[in-house]
Amino acid sequence: MKWMLAGLAWACLALGGAATAEAARPDSGLSRLQHIIVIFQENRSFDHYFGVLPYAPGSPYHRAPRSGGGCAPGDHACVDGLTCAMTADGSLACSDWNAHADGRRVHAFHAATRCIAPDLDHEWQGSHRDANFAHPERSLTDPRNDGFVMQNDVMAPDTHRTGPADGSRAMAFYDQTDIAFYYAVAERFAISDRYFSSLLGASDPNHAFHLAGSFFGHLTDEEKGPPRPDGYKPLQGTIYDLLNARHVDWAESYQDVPEGAAYLRFTSLTDDSLNDPHFIRHEELLDRLKGVPGAKSLPSVVWVNARIGYFDKGRTTNNEHPSSDIQRGQAWVSELLNDLRHGPYWKDSAVLITYDEGGGFYDHVKPPRAPQGGARAPDGLEPGQCADAAHLPASARPGGGVHCSETGNGTTRDEILGLCPHYDPAKPYPADCPGYDQLGFRAPLMVISPFARRAYVSHRIADHTSLLALIEKRFLTGPDGRTQHLTKRDQYAWTLEDMFDFKASPSLDTQMPPPAPPPADDCTPRPRGE
Repeated sequence: MKWMLAGLAWACLALGGAATAEAARPDSGLSRLQHIIVIFQENRSFDHYFGVLPYAPGSPYHRAPRSGGGCAPGDHACVDGLTCAMTADGSLACSDWNAHADGRRVHAFHAATRCIAPDLDHEWQGSHRDANFAHPERSLTDPRNDGFVMQNDVMAPDTHRTGPADGSRAMAFYDQTDIAFYYAVAERFAISDRYFSSLLGASDPNHAFHLAGSFFGHLTDEEKGPPRPDGYKPLQGTIYDLLNARHVDWAESYQDVPEGAAYLRFTSLTDDSLNDPHFIRHEELLDRLKGVPGAKSLPSVVWVNARIGYFDKGRTTNNEHPSSDIQRGQAWVSELLNDLRHGPYWKDSAVLITYDEGGGFYDHVKPPRAPQGGARAPDGLEPGQCADAAHLPASARPGGGVHCSETGNGTTRDEILGLCPHYDPAKPYPADCPGYDQLGFRAPLMVISPFARRAYVSHRIADHTSLLALIEKRFLTGPDGRTQHLTKRDQYAWTLEDMFDFKASPSLDTQMPPPAPPPADDCTPRPRGE
């Protein structure tokens, strides 16, 4: 009975602890924004994609001063990227570097291939070693960003990795010759050079923060994956739940498997009636964007999923995850943006394109403390204290959630012990061990909208929960001026509003670059055994 009462109390705290924020400020024109479209691609850091954006021919941007302090807060033509100089042959020589264990330096270099292989380590342990190789447990108090090469000289020994391999590839970057469409978009609309992933870890936890504001005690879902058929049930719910409760229309398009299948019913590839009704086919979304006769209207909020290649070992993936050809992702994203630009919804929509985490690629900006009101964890749950609403009241007790007690390589417990050997699940989480109070490495963020400021670089610290904060402020603010939130993370996250001018619509007539073609010489490796 004591545990039952404790579990019920915990559930009430988790569900209600950060439900609303202070009264919203007077409307800045945000109400003119009718449609928010989110595209969440995979595994690219800011320096890896946009580190040399200021050096592109005709770029409207300049690089940050060499002092290393970043851009001045009010200088929105400044990009805090790689520090490079043009050589006589027109190539870039960059001073940013990491070293091998023997001291050999590897300077940031232009990638010779669009398909970097093998994949880089970007798990919880590996990401913390990227931040401080010798003392990964000090990633927050002493981040050095010195471990990208050494960590990837010997790959993490789990099912995703094939090492050992040369860690030099972590220092590779792309430029306007590789991802021309993205560079053109970044030069015309708004980007951020202080947008971080939500924690120093891999895809699973960052996707969770993007939808639930936390990963409710987990560091990975490598144990068994989300429970089927209805997925995880966070105590605080998800952004889907908040939108449903307010009767806000939303949808999630997919090309093979939707991201939301981790939280909602998705059981059939052929019978849509067996799946959550908010999941729609990608082709249907394109018809809506184009205003095809007979197509349904565009919802207020849309998540757009790439093809992950789930059923063909990644052969057809277009989410830009290594080692697939990055031009695949650029091609389908460019098609969608052009359909929106020439369709009936352009005038009051915003598309936000980002990447779940840096993927193990070098970034020079040190991951900061997470804005969450000084709390150690956004939902009160430390790593390993998994809790959810799967089997109430027992599952609401810290440690009682699904898959929380699993052991073995790649599990949450294994990830914790790799950096915190004195961890004991029967005791409070050690204060000297890494937690949920640090953001991850930077990821690209592009904002494409008639409301986007033109050729603008935001320097406000933001992360994936900023997407939640923007959606919440726009669609989940009540008549009393109070805004609903999921956890302390999205409650305190920056809403990205500096990247917009909702009253002037400065980019209303800005032309979209023409669609990018698929890669002419696709370099995506063939699956093993073929």
